[in-house]
Amino acid sequence: MALRNAVLAALLEGEASGYDLAKSFDASVANFWMATPQQLYKELERMAADGLIETRVVQQERRPNKRLHAITPAGRAALHEFVEKPAKPTAIRDEMMVKVQGMDVEDAPAVRAAVADKLEWSKSKLARYERLRSRLLDGRSEQAYLAEAERVGPYLTLLRGISFEQENIRWGEFTLSVIDRRIAAHV
Repeated sequence: MALRNAVLAALLEGEASGYDLAKSFDASVANFWMATPQQLYKELERMAADGLIETRVVQQERRPNKRLHAITPAGRAALHEFVEKPAKPTAIRDEMMVKVQGMDVEDAPAVRAAVADKLEWSKSKLARYERLRSRLLDGRSEQAYLAEAERVGPYLTLLRGISFEQENIRWGEFTLSVIDRRIAAHV
């Protein structure tokens, strides 16, 4: 999947600046697609040149002018074409798994520290996702939200991100307990 497809999907929510898109990526899209702000801005330029988005400049006082981007009919067509194609299988490339796989007794403390850091990061990310879920639901039940919302895709991908981080936490806690027992057995 190209970054442009993730940007087009994000622009279905409406017109947005590059800054807004970067925040959106960090808050919601990051559970399935990562991009740096630099990558995002370069892609926005390419997408505008390809006619997938249109950009307008909003004059601002005391701030730099803001560039707002909106999806074009050609962008919608490109996104629909992408959506209709079968998805490629997910390929996992996780440096943490290589560290755990290669761990020997003498490496256990370093790997334990890395797993503990990852565990805290996952807990923090899960808390952010839960706050976002709460804002989306806005006091409604999930069933009511899904029946009333104009677009449910962002909510469904958020649920996937929540599940992913919950599993990372479960695995991290289990892994720490195993490593702690191994360290204690070799002291």
